[in-house]
Amino acid sequence: MLALIPAAYVIGSIPVGLIVGRAKGIDPRLGGSGNIGATNLGRLLGGRIFALVFSLDLLKGALPTLAAGALLRFEPANRAGYLLWILVGFAAVMGHLFSLFLRFKGGKGVATSTGVLVGIYPYFTIAAIIAVIVWLVVFGITRYVSVGSIVGSLSFPLAYVAIGTVCGWPILDAQLPLLIFAVLMAMLIVFKHRGNIARLRAGTENRFAGKSV
Repeated sequence: MLALIPAAYVIGSIPVGLIVGRAKGIDPRLGGSGNIGATNLGRLLGGRIFALVFSLDLLKGALPTLAAGALLRFEPANRAGYLLWILVGFAAVMGHLFSLFLRFKGGKGVATSTGVLVGIYPYFTIAAIIAVIVWLVVFGITRYVSVGSIVGSLSFPLAYVAIGTVCGWPILDAQLPLLIFAVLMAMLIVFKHRGNIARLRAGTENRFAGKSV
């Protein structure tokens, strides 16, 4: 189980956006926002590439987390079990944010974090789906990917607490590591978007308009 933590970090470190971009003849670090994430790839190469990169980045988080959950039979007996499960997912996200292959630089972690949340089944899965719906609604209204990501990430811990309360989950007991992780992930994603927040306040943030394909 412990071996999954460094393995998840290495998997999370795979620079999918850079690999896809170079396969298409561009280096995303030199165009658009300079980010290797799905949003910038979508701006540079179109909606289908956005979907491809987002899906692959999501899998980087989901697969190690699901593997850890399977070893725990998706029913950890105590806080230690939940903590180990969380650490595997957290390692994948850290790999994406601070890639081993990019001198510890990386993307903003939205897709990989979503994969981790979906993979912590069933405790985070429904809340993650709600957060994705919030992202879609906010993005559809504003056309700002950054705003959708920020609002969607903040909605996640709230959704988890609401669902956990209704279902009677021990969110302040055995599942306390899940609650802490949910809050930390939301804060981390907002922090990674601090540049976007500054541009939004200055009125210089670009709305999403993917390249036609």
